[in-house]
Amino acid sequence: MKFKRIAKVLLSCVMAGALFTGCGGGGGDKPAAEKPAASGEVKLGMITHLNVTEKKMDDILKMVEEDSKVPLTNFTVTYYDSLKLMQMGIESGSIDQMSLYANVANYVIANNDKYESVGDSTLKNLSDSFCFAMRKDDTVLKDELNKALGEMKSDGSLDKLVKEYITDVDKGQAPPAIEIPMTEGADTIKVGVTGDLPPLDYVNAEGKAAGFNTALLAEIAKRSGKNVEVVDIDSGARASALSSGQIDVIFWVVVPTVSKVPADIDKPEGVELSDPYFKDNVEHLKLKK
Repeated sequence: MKFKRIAKVLLSCVMAGALFTGCGGGGGDKPAAEKPAASGEVKLGMITHLNVTEKKMDDILKMVEEDSKVPLTNFTVTYYDSLKLMQMGIESGSIDQMSLYANVANYVIANNDKYESVGDSTLKNLSDSFCFAMRKDDTVLKDELNKALGEMKSDGSLDKLVKEYITDVDKGQAPPAIEIPMTEGADTIKVGVTGDLPPLDYVNAEGKAAGFNTALLAEIAKRSGKNVEVVDIDSGARASALSSGQIDVIFWVVVPTVSKVPADIDKPEGVELSDPYFKDNVEHLKLKK
Protein backbone atom coordinates (compact mmCIF):
# COMPACT_ATOMS: atom_id res chain seq x y z
CA MET A 1 0.00 0.00 0.00
CA LYS A 2 1.15 3.52 -0.76
CA PHE A 3 0.60 6.53 1.47
CA LYS A 4 0.70 10.23 0.67
CA ARG A 5 0.42 13.24 2.91
CA ILE A 6 -1.22 16.66 2.70
CA ALA A 7 0.31 19.65 4.49
CA LYS A 8 -1.26 21.31 7.51
CA VAL A 9 -2.78 24.72 6.90
CA LEU A 10 -2.60 25.94 10.49
CA LEU A 11 -0.40 24.56 13.26
CA SER A 12 2.15 21.86 12.47
CA CYS A 13 2.59 18.68 14.47
CA VAL A 14 6.22 19.72 14.81
CA MET A 15 5.04 22.46 17.18
CA ALA A 16 3.67 19.85 19.52
CA GLY A 17 7.18 19.13 20.78
CA ALA A 18 8.11 16.04 22.71
CA LEU A 19 4.59 15.55 24.06
CA PHE A 20 3.20 14.42 20.74
CA THR A 21 5.01 11.97 18.47
CA GLY A 22 3.94 10.25 15.31
CA CYS A 23 1.46 12.92 14.17
CA GLY A 24 0.29 12.70 10.57
CA GLY A 25 1.11 15.45 8.09
CA GLY A 26 4.19 16.86 6.49
CA GLY A 27 5.83 20.09 5.41
CA GLY A 28 4.90 22.40 2.56
CA ASP A 29 1.69 23.93 1.32
CA LYS A 30 0.55 21.26 -1.14
CA PRO A 31 0.01 17.50 -1.14
CA ALA A 32 2.77 15.31 -2.51
CA ALA A 33 2.79 14.88 -6.27
CA GLU A 34 0.07 12.45 -7.26
CA LYS A 35 1.07 9.08 -8.67
CA PRO A 36 -1.38 7.02 -10.66
CA ALA A 37 -2.88 4.23 -8.60
CA ALA A 38 -2.16 0.68 -9.66
CA SER A 39 -4.91 -1.28 -11.34
CA GLY A 40 -7.68 -2.06 -8.85
CA GLU A 41 -6.45 0.44 -6.27
CA VAL A 42 -8.67 3.21 -4.94
CA LYS A 43 -7.25 6.58 -3.91
CA LEU A 44 -8.83 7.22 -0.51
CA GLY A 45 -8.90 10.42 1.53
CA MET A 46 -8.80 10.15 5.31
CA ILE A 47 -8.65 12.65 8.20
CA THR A 48 -5.22 12.48 9.87
CA HIS A 49 -4.91 10.40 13.03
CA LEU A 50 -2.84 11.90 15.83
CA ASN A 51 -0.68 8.92 16.74
CA VAL A 52 0.14 6.82 13.71
CA THR A 53 2.96 6.70 11.20
CA GLU A 54 2.51 5.71 7.57
CA LYS A 55 4.16 2.33 8.17
CA LYS A 56 2.06 1.70 11.28
CA MET A 57 -1.16 2.50 9.42
CA ASP A 58 -0.12 0.17 6.61
CA ASP A 59 0.34 -2.68 9.11
CA ILE A 60 -2.91 -1.83 10.89
CA LEU A 61 -5.00 -1.91 7.72
CA LYS A 62 -3.54 -5.28 6.79
CA MET A 63 -4.42 -6.69 10.22
CA VAL A 64 -7.94 -5.23 10.08
CA GLU A 65 -8.49 -6.76 6.65
CA GLU A 66 -7.52 -10.18 7.98
CA ASP A 67 -9.67 -9.80 11.09
CA SER A 68 -12.81 -8.17 9.69
CA LYS A 69 -12.66 -9.38 6.07
CA VAL A 70 -13.03 -5.75 4.98
CA PRO A 71 -10.91 -5.24 1.82
CA LEU A 72 -8.56 -2.41 2.75
CA THR A 73 -5.21 -3.11 1.15
CA ASN A 74 -6.40 -1.92 -2.26
CA PHE A 75 -6.54 1.65 -0.91
CA THR A 76 -3.89 4.29 -1.55
CA VAL A 77 -4.41 6.68 1.38
CA THR A 78 -3.93 10.46 1.39
CA TYR A 79 -4.18 12.16 4.79
CA TYR A 80 -6.03 15.46 5.12
CA ASP A 81 -6.18 17.84 8.07
CA SER A 82 -9.72 19.08 7.45
CA LEU A 83 -12.93 17.96 5.78
CA LYS A 84 -12.84 21.01 3.51
CA LEU A 85 -9.41 20.07 2.16
CA MET A 86 -10.53 16.48 1.64
CA GLN A 87 -13.56 17.65 -0.33
CA MET A 88 -11.26 19.78 -2.46
CA GLY A 89 -9.15 16.68 -3.03
CA ILE A 90 -12.00 14.52 -4.29
CA GLU A 91 -13.44 17.30 -6.45
CA SER A 92 -10.05 17.89 -8.06
CA GLY A 93 -9.57 14.18 -8.76
CA SER A 94 -6.66 13.74 -6.32
CA ILE A 95 -8.66 11.03 -4.53
CA ASP A 96 -11.52 8.76 -5.56
CA GLN A 97 -13.30 8.35 -2.22
CA MET A 98 -13.55 10.00 1.21
CA SER A 99 -13.50 7.95 4.41
CA LEU A 100 -16.03 9.44 6.81
CA TYR A 101 -18.44 8.30 9.51
CA ALA A 102 -22.01 7.31 8.63
CA ASN A 103 -23.68 10.33 10.19
CA VAL A 104 -21.09 12.67 8.67
CA ALA A 105 -21.56 11.04 5.26
CA ASN A 106 -25.33 11.45 5.51
CA TYR A 107 -24.93 15.10 6.43
CA VAL A 108 -22.50 15.78 3.56
CA ILE A 109 -24.80 14.09 1.03
CA ALA A 110 -27.83 16.01 2.29
CA ASN A 111 -26.03 19.31 1.84
CA ASN A 112 -24.27 18.59 -1.45
CA ASP A 113 -25.91 16.59 -4.21
CA LYS A 114 -22.62 15.85 -5.99
CA TYR A 115 -21.75 13.08 -3.48
CA GLU A 116 -23.10 9.58 -2.99
CA SER A 117 -22.30 6.61 -0.77
CA VAL A 118 -20.02 3.94 -2.15
CA GLY A 119 -22.53 1.49 -0.68
CA ASP A 120 -20.00 -1.01 0.64
CA SER A 121 -21.80 -2.80 3.47
CA THR A 122 -18.56 -4.44 4.67
CA LEU A 123 -17.40 -1.04 5.97
CA LYS A 124 -20.07 -1.29 8.67
CA ASN A 125 -17.72 -3.77 10.37
CA LEU A 126 -15.45 -0.79 11.12
CA SER A 127 -16.49 1.64 13.84
CA ASP A 128 -14.97 4.12 16.27
CA SER A 129 -15.97 5.60 19.61
CA PHE A 130 -15.56 9.33 20.25
CA CYS A 131 -13.98 10.75 23.40
CA PHE A 132 -12.66 14.01 24.80
CA ALA A 133 -8.88 14.31 25.12
CA MET A 134 -6.90 16.32 27.65
CA ARG A 135 -3.29 16.53 28.87
CA LYS A 136 -2.25 13.57 30.99
CA ASP A 137 -1.67 15.65 34.12
CA ASP A 138 -5.20 17.12 34.00
CA THR A 139 -6.61 14.26 36.07
CA VAL A 140 -9.17 16.44 37.86
CA LEU A 141 -10.52 17.67 34.54
CA LYS A 142 -10.77 14.12 33.23
CA ASP A 143 -12.70 13.06 36.33
CA GLU A 144 -15.07 16.02 35.98
CA LEU A 145 -15.79 15.23 32.34
CA ASN A 146 -16.34 11.54 33.08
CA LYS A 147 -18.63 12.39 35.98
CA ALA A 148 -20.77 14.64 33.77
CA LEU A 149 -20.87 12.05 30.98
CA GLY A 150 -21.74 9.29 33.45
CA GLU A 151 -24.66 11.31 34.82
CA MET A 152 -25.89 12.05 31.31
CA LYS A 153 -25.74 8.39 30.34
CA SER A 154 -27.60 7.37 33.49
CA ASP A 155 -30.43 9.86 33.14
CA GLY A 156 -30.79 9.44 29.39
CA SER A 157 -29.88 13.01 28.48
CA LEU A 158 -26.84 11.96 26.42
CA ASP A 159 -28.95 9.64 24.26
CA LYS A 160 -31.46 12.46 23.86
CA LEU A 161 -28.80 14.88 22.62
CA VAL A 162 -27.40 12.28 20.21
CA LYS A 163 -30.86 11.62 18.81
CA GLU A 164 -31.80 15.30 18.51
CA TYR A 165 -28.55 16.69 17.13
CA ILE A 166 -26.94 13.75 15.29
CA THR A 167 -29.13 10.82 14.28
CA ASP A 168 -32.43 12.70 13.80
CA VAL A 169 -31.10 16.15 12.90
CA ASP A 170 -32.53 17.74 9.74
CA LYS A 171 -29.40 17.16 7.69
CA GLY A 172 -30.48 19.61 5.02
CA GLN A 173 -30.45 22.46 7.52
CA ALA A 174 -27.71 24.08 9.60
CA PRO A 175 -27.94 22.84 13.21
CA PRO A 176 -28.73 25.60 15.71
CA ALA A 177 -26.14 26.99 18.10
CA ILE A 178 -26.90 26.19 21.74
CA GLU A 179 -25.93 28.85 24.25
CA ILE A 180 -23.37 27.59 26.75
CA PRO A 181 -24.11 28.96 30.23
CA MET A 182 -21.46 31.08 31.95
CA THR A 183 -20.91 31.20 35.72
CA GLU A 184 -19.26 34.32 37.05
CA GLY A 185 -15.95 33.54 38.78
CA ALA A 186 -15.89 29.88 37.65
CA ASP A 187 -12.85 28.27 36.05
CA THR A 188 -12.83 28.20 32.26
CA ILE A 189 -12.20 25.13 30.12
CA LYS A 190 -11.10 25.83 26.55
CA VAL A 191 -12.43 23.15 24.22
CA GLY A 192 -11.15 22.78 20.65
CA VAL A 193 -13.77 22.01 18.01
CA THR A 194 -13.01 21.40 14.34
CA GLY A 195 -16.21 21.49 12.35
CA ASP A 196 -14.83 18.50 10.43
CA LEU A 197 -17.40 15.94 11.61
CA PRO A 198 -20.80 17.56 10.99
CA PRO A 199 -23.27 17.23 12.64
CA LEU A 200 -21.24 15.65 15.50
CA ASP A 201 -18.67 18.45 15.52
CA TYR A 202 -20.15 21.34 13.54
CA VAL A 203 -19.06 24.91 12.84
CA ASN A 204 -21.52 27.04 10.86
CA ALA A 205 -20.90 29.36 7.91
CA GLU A 206 -20.23 32.23 10.29
CA GLY A 207 -17.43 30.28 11.95
CA LYS A 208 -19.41 29.57 15.14
CA ALA A 209 -19.74 26.17 16.77
CA ALA A 210 -23.31 24.87 16.68
CA GLY A 211 -25.39 21.75 17.03
CA PHE A 212 -24.31 18.70 19.02
CA ASN A 213 -20.96 20.01 20.19
CA THR A 214 -22.53 23.12 21.73
CA ALA A 215 -25.44 21.12 23.16
CA LEU A 216 -23.10 18.60 24.82
CA LEU A 217 -20.71 21.28 26.11
CA ALA A 218 -23.61 23.34 27.47
CA GLU A 219 -24.79 20.35 29.47
CA ILE A 220 -21.28 19.65 30.76
CA ALA A 221 -20.92 23.29 31.81
CA LYS A 222 -24.15 23.04 33.81
CA ARG A 223 -23.16 19.81 35.52
CA SER A 224 -19.52 20.69 36.22
CA GLY A 225 -20.04 24.31 37.23
CA LYS A 226 -17.22 25.29 34.86
CA ASN A 227 -17.30 27.83 32.06
CA VAL A 228 -16.65 26.39 28.60
CA GLU A 229 -14.97 28.47 25.91
CA VAL A 230 -15.12 27.01 22.41
CA VAL A 231 -12.01 27.39 20.21
CA ASP A 232 -12.18 26.61 16.48
CA ILE A 233 -9.16 24.61 15.18
CA ASP A 234 -8.40 22.32 12.24
CA SER A 235 -8.40 18.57 12.88
CA GLY A 236 -4.70 18.38 12.12
CA ALA A 237 -3.97 21.07 14.71
CA ARG A 238 -5.63 19.25 17.60
CA ALA A 239 -2.44 17.85 19.12
CA SER A 240 -0.38 21.02 18.90
CA ALA A 241 -3.26 23.16 20.18
CA LEU A 242 -3.54 20.95 23.26
CA SER A 243 0.17 20.70 24.02
CA SER A 244 0.73 24.44 23.55
CA GLY A 245 -2.05 25.35 25.99
CA GLN A 246 -4.23 26.96 23.33
CA ILE A 247 -6.95 24.56 24.45
CA ASP A 248 -7.51 22.31 27.48
CA VAL A 249 -9.71 19.70 25.79
CA ILE A 250 -9.96 18.28 22.29
CA PHE A 251 -13.65 17.79 21.55
CA TRP A 252 -13.12 14.55 19.68
CA VAL A 253 -10.54 11.85 19.28
CA VAL A 254 -11.41 8.33 18.19
CA VAL A 255 -10.95 4.93 19.80
CA PRO A 256 -11.34 2.05 17.31
CA THR A 257 -13.70 -0.73 18.34
CA VAL A 258 -12.06 -3.31 16.04
CA SER A 259 -9.74 -5.39 18.19
CA LYS A 260 -6.91 -5.45 15.65
CA VAL A 261 -6.63 -1.64 15.59
CA PRO A 262 -4.55 -0.20 18.47
CA ALA A 263 -6.73 1.76 20.88
CA ASP A 264 -4.17 4.59 20.97
CA ILE A 265 -4.28 5.32 17.22
CA ASP A 266 -5.61 8.82 17.99
CA LYS A 267 -3.98 9.18 21.43
CA PRO A 268 -0.44 10.59 21.39
CA GLU A 269 1.87 10.14 24.35
CA GLY A 270 1.00 12.52 27.19
CA VAL A 271 -2.73 12.52 26.45
CA GLU A 272 -5.61 11.03 28.42
CA LEU A 273 -9.08 10.24 27.08
CA SER A 274 -12.49 10.55 28.65
CA ASP A 275 -15.12 7.86 28.53
CA PRO A 276 -16.78 7.71 25.08
CA TYR A 277 -19.88 9.76 24.32
CA PHE A 278 -20.74 8.50 20.81
CA LYS A 279 -20.00 5.65 18.40
CA ASP A 280 -20.32 5.47 14.62
CA ASN A 281 -19.51 3.24 11.65
CA VAL A 282 -17.18 4.05 8.77
CA GLU A 283 -18.65 4.97 5.39
CA HIS A 284 -17.04 6.04 2.11
CA LEU A 285 -18.33 8.69 -0.29
CA LYS A 286 -17.58 9.26 -3.95
CA LEU A 287 -18.59 11.81 -6.58
CA LYS A 288 -21.66 10.98 -8.61
CA LYS A 289 -20.92 10.11 -12.21
